[in-house]
Amino acid sequence: MAEDFAEDDSPLDRLWDEYALAFKGFDDLTLARWMSQTLAQFEGRVWRLSHPLFGAYRLAAQIARDRHLTLRSLVTLPANYPAAPCCGAPLLPLLTRDVLESGLVCQHCNGTCVPLEEIPGALLPEVRAWAEEYAPIHQVAHWDDRQRKSARSYDRAYEDAAQSAEKLLALAGTGLAPKFLEQLPTLIWEDQDECLEVRPEDVPV
Repeated sequence: MAEDFAEDDSPLDRLWDEYALAFKGFDDLTLARWMSQTLAQFEGRVWRLSHPLFGAYRLAAQIARDRHLTLRSLVTLPANYPAAPCCGAPLLPLLTRDVLESGLVCQHCNGTCVPLEEIPGALLPEVRAWAEEYAPIHQVAHWDDRQRKSARSYDRAYEDAAQSAEKLLALAGTGLAPKFLEQLPTLIWEDQDECLEVRPEDVPV
């Protein structure tokens, strides 16, 4: 197995490569069927980015992309999943703190599958307000030396920012994400902030 890993891969990358070997053993039809069945399980709910089932699906999607598979030509997909405009794969969007710049992000190709301006009008002001509140909190992790020195205690400011990020990420999962289900079959939401050392287990919902 070590021959499959690049020398500059991180230990975490190598671990995920190892996980992916299970899907690499699937033939194209088996892989497509597994993905279709999993999409059916996703439907009607919002999911954490860190959820193990979603992590497995992303591995399968990567292998399908590497093989240039078109799922719709192999299996019948759940009817409520339209084709994503960015790549034609089933629409599987991710809500992140960068939504103002990136819109909702496709989990098959990492492109923008729902541009910001196409978020339903009644929901857009809430999304915009949430992202605008989150941006300066996240930025604390990237303060330069001058900004850090101007703070009475950077460690305190960093900890306060992390706690605020935890609350806003929880709000994204419980307050914002479910509202997208009126228009979308499912939604994934970002439940961590590595820059502020906020882990999924720090974000209760």
